[in-house]
Amino acid sequence: MQRRQGWLKQVLSVGIGLWLAVGCGQAPVETEEQASRSSPLWGSQARARLSAGGEHSLAVRPDGTVWAAGGNTYGQLGDGTTSSRSVPGAVQGLSGVVAVATGQYHSVALRSDGTVWTWGYNYHGQLGDGSTTHRKVPVAVPGLSGVVAVAAGYSHSLALLTDGTVWAWGYNGAGQLGDGTTTHRKVPGAVPGLSGVVTVAAGQYHSLAVRSDGTAWTWGDNANGQLGDGTTSTRKVPGAVPGLSGVAAVAAGYAYSLALRSDGTVWAWGYNNSGQLGDGTWTERRTPVVVPGLSGVVAVAAGFGHALALLPNGTVWTWGANASGQLGDGTTSNRRVPLEVPGLSGVMALAAGQDSSQVVRADGKVWGWGDNSAGQLGTGTTSNRTAPVAVPGLSEVTAVAAGYAHSVAVRSDGTVWAWGANASGQLGDGTTNHRTGPGAVPGLTGVVAVAAGYAHSLALRSDGTVWAWGDNTNAQLGDGSTLPRTAPGAVPGLSGVVAVAAGQYHSLAVRSDGTVWAWGSNTSGQLGNGTYSSRTTPRAVPSLSGVVAVAAGNNHSLAVRSNGTVWAWGANASGQLGDSTTTGRPVPGAVPGLSGGVAVAAGYAHSVAVRSDGTVWTWGLNTSGQLGDGTTSNRTAPVAVPGLTGVAAVEAGYAYSVAVSSDSTVWGWGANASGQLGDGTTSNRTLPGAVQGLTGGGIVAAGDAHALAVRSDGTVWAWGSNGRGQISDGGPTYSEYAPTLSLLY
Repeated sequence: MQRRQGWLKQVLSVGIGLWLAVGCGQAPVETEEQASRSSPLWGSQARARLSAGGEHSLAVRPDGTVWAAGGNTYGQLGDGTTSSRSVPGAVQGLSGVVAVATGQYHSVALRSDGTVWTWGYNYHGQLGDGSTTHRKVPVAVPGLSGVVAVAAGYSHSLALLTDGTVWAWGYNGAGQLGDGTTTHRKVPGAVPGLSGVVTVAAGQYHSLAVRSDGTAWTWGDNANGQLGDGTTSTRKVPGAVPGLSGVAAVAAGYAYSLALRSDGTVWAWGYNNSGQLGDGTWTERRTPVVVPGLSGVVAVAAGFGHALALLPNGTVWTWGANASGQLGDGTTSNRRVPLEVPGLSGVMALAAGQDSSQVVRADGKVWGWGDNSAGQLGTGTTSNRTAPVAVPGLSEVTAVAAGYAHSVAVRSDGTVWAWGANASGQLGDGTTNHRTGPGAVPGLTGVVAVAAGYAHSLALRSDGTVWAWGDNTNAQLGDGSTLPRTAPGAVPGLSGVVAVAAGQYHSLAVRSDGTVWAWGSNTSGQLGNGTYSSRTTPRAVPSLSGVVAVAAGNNHSLAVRSNGTVWAWGANASGQLGDSTTTGRPVPGAVPGLSGGVAVAAGYAHSVAVRSDGTVWTWGLNTSGQLGDGTTSNRTAPVAVPGLTGVAAVEAGYAYSVAVSSDSTVWGWGANASGQLGDGTTSNRTLPGAVQGLTGGGIVAAGDAHALAVRSDGTVWAWGSNGRGQISDGGPTYSEYAPTLSLLY
């Protein structure tokens, strides 16, 4: 599964002199009017004490120390490790800090003595220390002194000096360093021709500055008009934004820009696919437009595709992208116009991360909402469950299925229940709203089996018909179209079906006559029809008969015939077809040397089979130990999983495997970063280990990084990732959809 590459955005907590000058946690000594008049909007330079990046956050405490939480792949938390953390910890060796900024994977701090310190990712020299070595603890940026403000883009950094000059370093592929070139810089260099600057901001690949005369200057990438000069031409040196005056502060998102004028109005330009310009449209703007309905604004912040504004009364208004709940309105719907974040008051400072938002209230406490997948909100909670928990409100369950981030269950009365991610309508409830608790799929009865793909769902009714809903980009719903469905619809032309399976973007069905029918994506030949053309309606897999079971992986398919042979087709780059090659095949072929097969399962690029003697055999990709043979070596032919006997059922997730033994114990092996093995840890396993505390298991399902089991009493238990509520225990998910107290401060 591909995940959108993250980006950044540091906070521009511009305009809140009270927070910046007094420091959080101390009682304010000015009125709101006095605070606003003494803020940087009226001439003084902001020093941001709170900053949110792609997957991590930084906060400056009153004692001048910096605390960090979130992702730490490259050491961006500055604690000497690369371990992510949802509970904030101090950045090593830093004191006297007055401001921070966060890039996608790097961090910048400004000390009271005017020196700049950096740590984290450094591939493009964005740490400014003359090297491209990643740093897990802060290092001083040589040659910089008298700095009064810092900013960080995706992989470049800016510093504003007391003399009003701007210095830049790091990635320069779009000219965002403003030096007239596209050459990366490992040490700071002055931005020529720019003087009298009072504030700076950095977007993904563009930069902004405000001069003391109230003009805004921009440079770098301009593919979406984010420079505001009426063109889409990249500019490698600063140029004034025409027609914009009286500017007090700026902020920059992915490919859009915001300006706050001294009259309290907000102006926006650039990319607008999520409504981040706030002008009521989705239209890209190459010149500034006013954000209607906002006045008296004292601070702004820009995330990847969402924006925040702070009003003098301490309320926060948001607009733009909202898939992770970053607008704080309790929904995941994008919004083209500003609306107030409900229940939030007394705010003094803003920060916008990639898909998250954070604020500081008058009591000095930090509150955050939106994406928390790496723990970047600093709430101290995690979305993972490393041991099974009961799914509340479900009983008499007879079958389950797990998709990328959604779960589906069938009850004994033939009704279907679903929960988790729903961006494509895969929960079948007529909406695209995620749900953290089970809800009935309306209009479906008499269901006996279900299957779940990446973001689509299948149900088999007792009358032999198949019903489908959710994502249909690759025609995986089989209804002759590529239009998504938020409610179940019958798959036309299919009858007498006895089993179904769902891959990432394709679907399979077994009919009572032993034939297999396939539809959806066919980029690797996974439909088995001898071509690589996708199909919008089911078609029989030629030359395959007597099939009793099927499984669908990312781009490959498996079948068990009544004679116990296993057949495979589709992608084979990792040997997942088990034919001792890595050559893909658009037609079924027998897996050599494997007999007595009774069940199969398919992961992203690995395959699992159970033989009639209760042994488990695996082949294909093994980088996480998902083959369970004690190694991480790929296998192009089946190998036995040692130590497992009496197995009755198997399932395969993205890079892990689950098995149920005849004694009703459940076993897992492979990837475990989200706790999907249920052994109480997040360590991968190359050999099977028992799922903790789970007895009476009879049916299992494996999703991307979460697993389900149905116990003999009809209850459902779940473990692994709960990012979109697919565990349904009421605990933390990847996102907080309303402001939540952080431990950063």
